[in-house]
Amino acid sequence: MRIFDLLTNYKKNFQKPDALASKVNGEWVKISTNEYVDSSNYISEGLLQLGMQKGDAIATVSNNRYEWNFLDMGMLQIGAVHVPMYPTISENDYKFILNDCEAKIIVVSDEDLLKKINAIKAEVPTLQKVFCINEIVGCTNYSEILALGKANFNNEKLEEIKAKITENDLATIIYTSGTTGVPKGVMLSHKNLMSNTIGSSPLMPPTVDHHSRALSFLPLCHVYERMVGYLYHNFGVSIYYAESLEKIADNLKEVKPHLFVTVPRLLEKVYDKIMAKGSEQTGIKYKLFFWAVGLGLRYEHYGKNGWWYNLQLSLARKIIFSKWHEALGGNIQVIVSGGAPLQPRLARVFWAANLPVLEGYGLTETSPVIAVNTLLPNHACFGTVGRKLDNVEIKIAADGEILCKGPNVMMGYYKRPDLTAEVMDGEWFKTGDIGEMVDGIFLKITDRKKELLKTSGGKYIAPAPLENKMKESHFIEQIMVVGDNQKFAGAIIVPSFAYAKEWLAKKGVTINTNADLAKNADLFEAIRLDIELYNRDFAHVEQIKKFVLIPNEFSIANNEMTPKLSLKRKVIQEHYKNEIEKMYL
Repeated sequence: MRIFDLLTNYKKNFQKPDALASKVNGEWVKISTNEYVDSSNYISEGLLQLGMQKGDAIATVSNNRYEWNFLDMGMLQIGAVHVPMYPTISENDYKFILNDCEAKIIVVSDEDLLKKINAIKAEVPTLQKVFCINEIVGCTNYSEILALGKANFNNEKLEEIKAKITENDLATIIYTSGTTGVPKGVMLSHKNLMSNTIGSSPLMPPTVDHHSRALSFLPLCHVYERMVGYLYHNFGVSIYYAESLEKIADNLKEVKPHLFVTVPRLLEKVYDKIMAKGSEQTGIKYKLFFWAVGLGLRYEHYGKNGWWYNLQLSLARKIIFSKWHEALGGNIQVIVSGGAPLQPRLARVFWAANLPVLEGYGLTETSPVIAVNTLLPNHACFGTVGRKLDNVEIKIAADGEILCKGPNVMMGYYKRPDLTAEVMDGEWFKTGDIGEMVDGIFLKITDRKKELLKTSGGKYIAPAPLENKMKESHFIEQIMVVGDNQKFAGAIIVPSFAYAKEWLAKKGVTINTNADLAKNADLFEAIRLDIELYNRDFAHVEQIKKFVLIPNEFSIANNEMTPKLSLKRKVIQEHYKNEIEKMYL
């Protein structure tokens, strides 16, 4: 099955007024099934009229919006290779990627991105045309591709071209930002992505169908949101694109979606906001709120807590957790989390609130899903990433590394057979993650192989479990464990500034700036006590002995996080080199 076959099936099975939707000038603009199909066909024809052929690379750099789908399907239907890029990467990365894939056309969404591309396009000799989705003076609008295609559309010719495209043909090159080094182009075929779409389909909750709506806000240029988008297509789920990360809360209330996918960092922020509002309550409301949260933290799957707990939980859901549902639009049936480890306590609380969060696992190179928790009986286990997909095989190597085999494994790294050879062991892809099987069924990720720290005493420390545990503290917003070649583990900590200010205010202390907060002795001591408590869950050599508080959040803008909100450890270590050195004096 080719990716664009989803479009044919969509037209046949799901005629609807809102296949896709984006906010334009403050209003939701809905795209019907027929508009979606026609626009994609016109893009195909327009690209053909511009001289594009099978195998040509066409790049996009855009926010999430319905036009992205027209372009994606339009390219794939003529066998062009879609090279989507993050809107947040540097000009140097754009230059490298465009030259590496030899892009002939690029479509950008807005003026800021156009400026970045204009600054480097003279250094990309293959680049013939730049189009903009927004109306921008001095840039050819992408609607001209549509118009050219509509004026010259030949359905018979398009069908002939589509018939020659096989599932084994290259569909896309996705350049991984990674945490180090230059971007690597992951080559994914139609079969790679469709095998993952089909393999994930039986796991979709039975209540999700063509009447359902999804809110999309993770970058479409990343394989995670992209494959999930194809999965939505398979079920006829309407996709509404959030305006921005900052507007998610508003968009949830407007769209009232039935599901969405996210990363743990964003789920943590949702939880922190809920907890902050709960802390503002007084009297009986305050007690009831934290009674419900306390129940949630003890939640176990499949009624294992017993009848008395379940009776209390039923009451908590009516009087407290129902408000959590309202904050997320009122219709949420399932949330899927991936991209980084999810704190088990968060999963427990959301499940208790009848907002099941299904943690999954995969990589760009595996299209992406390898394993995922689901709503099926006995298919969920806290602290794990669930069961493997039926059409995927996994095994744990002697050194603990997770290996994966299946139709979802990439074709290889573009122009880099050397790098491809490094990650392949025959048919098995080496994920670079360390893991183990729980009960012989559920996959548990324990750390990144390359992120293991080695103390000067020769002991290995896995930072991810430490970081996840320490973030249970209300005072800790972000944390990065350090200690490679040092005597002990230390940490760089970003305090939860909003919570800390409120906590200090109740003690009669008013602090206005984050810089002053990071120097506050009371806050330092509160965090020290929490770390001392959580350290008990770890071996002595793993425990955090010292830490520093910093006044700024780790961010994409500072190049300290990847677009999927993973820490760029080497960058952060360089930024805070002096603070780390002082820690080990």
